[in-house]
Amino acid sequence: MKENINALKSGYRSFKEFGFKANEARFKALVEDGQNPKALFIGCSDSRVVPEIIMDTKPGDLFITRNIGNFVPPFKEDEDFHATAAAIEYAVSVLQVNDIIVCGHSHCGAISALFEPPKITNRQEVIHTLKWLELGKDAKDQVEKIIPHEHIEVKKEATQKLSVIFQLENLLTYPEVKKRVFEKDLFLHGWYYEIENGNISYYDETEDRFEPL
Repeated sequence: MKENINALKSGYRSFKEFGFKANEARFKALVEDGQNPKALFIGCSDSRVVPEIIMDTKPGDLFITRNIGNFVPPFKEDEDFHATAAAIEYAVSVLQVNDIIVCGHSHCGAISALFEPPKITNRQEVIHTLKWLELGKDAKDQVEKIIPHEHIEVKKEATQKLSVIFQLENLLTYPEVKKRVFEKDLFLHGWYYEIENGNISYYDETEDRFEPL
């Protein structure tokens, strides 16, 4: 609808007049010196999950890639088009980030779709989406084995968190990621953000559970 795009245009004008001016020196420095982000943030494309707001970061602080379900596809040694993989490689090998955060979240549509597939009349219209969702299937299947009789909402939350752990494991299939983690030059973090209250928990590998950040 026209009013939607007009709202975005209005937002841009506000940024140009106020937001850009407030950060003008920083933007110029980022152009002159290049970017040196603190971390790679792998998040969900969900419009309710905005890394810059959640982390209260400034331009240049985070290198961000977002996709449906905050999934990390396993490394493949081919020359096909791999957007998330390319972002990981660039962040790790070119930008030399020292931290990677995989951030899942509550009420995730990708995880919900694993339990309650949307009604689709023409699967060809979402052929890539359906294939992509397979990256969450192992987490969902594991949850079904562990808590088969729990309410579906409990299963969804458990899958959202378990999926984060699975994505961390997938990160280690990338040769340079594995190498730098082994050398203690790169650190992986699994986070879970609750949209309804703003809380973040992190995966404590020692305790094998999520704790308040």
